[in-house]
Amino acid sequence: MLLRLIPNKTDIKFIRFRMIAMVISVALLLASAGMFFVVGLNYGIDFKGGTLIEVGTEGPADIGAIRGILSPLGFGEVEVQEFGAPDDVLIRIEEQSGGGTEREAELAQQAAVTATRAALDAAFPGIEYRRVEVVGPKVSGELVKAGTIAVVLAVLAVFVYIMFRFEWQFALGAVFALTHDVILTIGVFSLFKLEFNLSIIAAILTIVGYSLNDTVVVYDRIRENLRKYKRMPLQNLLDQSINDTLSRTVMTSVTTLLALLALYIFGGEVIRGFTFAMIWGVLVGTYSSIFIASPVLLMLGVKREWNEAGETAPATGN
Repeated sequence: MLLRLIPNKTDIKFIRFRMIAMVISVALLLASAGMFFVVGLNYGIDFKGGTLIEVGTEGPADIGAIRGILSPLGFGEVEVQEFGAPDDVLIRIEEQSGGGTEREAELAQQAAVTATRAALDAAFPGIEYRRVEVVGPKVSGELVKAGTIAVVLAVLAVFVYIMFRFEWQFALGAVFALTHDVILTIGVFSLFKLEFNLSIIAAILTIVGYSLNDTVVVYDRIRENLRKYKRMPLQNLLDQSINDTLSRTVMTSVTTLLALLALYIFGGEVIRGFTFAMIWGVLVGTYSSIFIASPVLLMLGVKREWNEAGETAPATGN
């Protein structure tokens, strides 16, 4: 191979650092959970309902002037921000309740859009409307529920798949790693107050698939070595298996990150949240497949054939 980031034969004692990795992971998981419950997520229009209007102005937009025009309209919280280019502006208007019924709320949202456009047209004659999205309270609630169910079902499906393909210890290790990745992703979005919308749910599901792929590659080599080295201490066997697949793991992660970084830098504001989630997911997914999924097997103990008569050997190693 012309390009090799990691030598074929490495002898890194990954399992030796499992307790340090576990402490770091537990601390990050607790911090992520705390951020979620205390600070919460910056939900996008998809989840909290409301109106989103993307406009283009002639020349650099005057954010202060736009906010000053829209705030007196009486539609509650109005967010105005630059959206990628200086002449691209994203306007968010909070959900309008109307008279309380679903139909009245929908009419109130449409009235807010009409009044907003009229005010902007009067102040900026050359303004261009690039996107208008209205999400009602019922739809946003259903999207939250559907997104949560999708992530939970994906993790459960992984557990069943790994349990049938390998053993229950492998299934638990994979689920621990995937749950770790999902919670840390939610935590980083809460920490940096990044917008959390449906595209981020799609990114989380993609992260689950990517992390699972990494984990299964390592698990395949562990299972192969369990049959090949029947008297090798389990800790040494896990180290060897991780080192055997390290070159492939690093190469896959780096090439994926190169593509994602290009999308993040040049792909525009619309997909920036998705690509950020994917970049973070690749990093934590690679980490968890090495320092979470594999050490869990040592903690749970993996039985294997000890000799041709079918006796089993206890898991050993410190």
